[in-house]
Amino acid sequence: MRLIKLVPDNTNIKFLKWRAPFYVVSLLLIATSWGLVLTKGLNFGVDFAGGQEIRVTFTQDAEAPIGQLRELVGALGYGEPVIQRFGEPNAVSIRVRLPEGTENQPGAATRIGNQVIDTIGAEFPGVRRDANETVSGKVAAEFRTTAAYALLAAMLAISVYIWVRFEWQFGVGALFALFHDVSLTLGMFALLQLEFSLQIVAAVLAIIGYSLNDTIVIYDRIRENLKKYRRMPLSELLDLSVNETLARTVMTSLTLLVALVPLLLVGPASLFGLTAAITLGIFVGTYSTVYMAAPILIWLGVDSNSFVPRETAADLQDRKARGEA
Repeated sequence: MRLIKLVPDNTNIKFLKWRAPFYVVSLLLIATSWGLVLTKGLNFGVDFAGGQEIRVTFTQDAEAPIGQLRELVGALGYGEPVIQRFGEPNAVSIRVRLPEGTENQPGAATRIGNQVIDTIGAEFPGVRRDANETVSGKVAAEFRTTAAYALLAAMLAISVYIWVRFEWQFGVGALFALFHDVSLTLGMFALLQLEFSLQIVAAVLAIIGYSLNDTIVIYDRIRENLKKYRRMPLSELLDLSVNETLARTVMTSLTLLVALVPLLLVGPASLFGLTAAITLGIFVGTYSTVYMAAPILIWLGVDSNSFVPRETAADLQDRKARGEA
């Protein structure tokens, strides 16, 4: 039985022929994304905007019915609740967003928490209330700052790694590609006003990892070809390297999409933002590797001598002694 080849062996697509127009489009998309983030803002979830946290234990059940709880609490009109197991399988933490102005009304947040507890108790007898606390805006702001630092630290650490493994130009190219991917993801959340929570931070970190993996594969092939084809023009060499790794790139992306698209279309609402972010990240990550990370090497001055060891004064003296210089 013959194997199906999604990308023929003799594929020779001139990707870099259109590098300048694609760079202009990408820069416009980055500027638009940050414009949306700064003007419309992100729709922060309870983790980043503050809210009311209720902890309850289902004393008559072995496990908490998280799916039913999500529907029950969500129907109260406080947005999509964040529900997680807390310690034991039958104990949960429920966080709901507080309406605007609640912080200025004494006791309003506690009343909302009591309403959630009473609603759950009416549906599930034997529920024990463990806590009814307010997550302040100050704590939420600290979460936002920590999340931003985590993303920046990940991107910088990756760039330093690629710099050490390859050359500094490769590190700059990878950093720009990652900045492009993160910017477009944030822009989508600002445009559609999808809830931005800790789940989405995890999704962005997954996008960074996927994009980095694809970038390193192509960069490694570029390095090999720079040593092999010393006289080939760099634009042709980059096209060759991208085409040689294209089958692997397409197969990896399609494999991920096979799992993500059904989850995006028919999966639970609580995972929609996470799935949407990773699905977009696959497309922009693949695009940025080909049209951001590779072409920038031309403008940064990478050439066939980048990976040839430089001759030291001692080497030159040895060659002169042997009569080779």
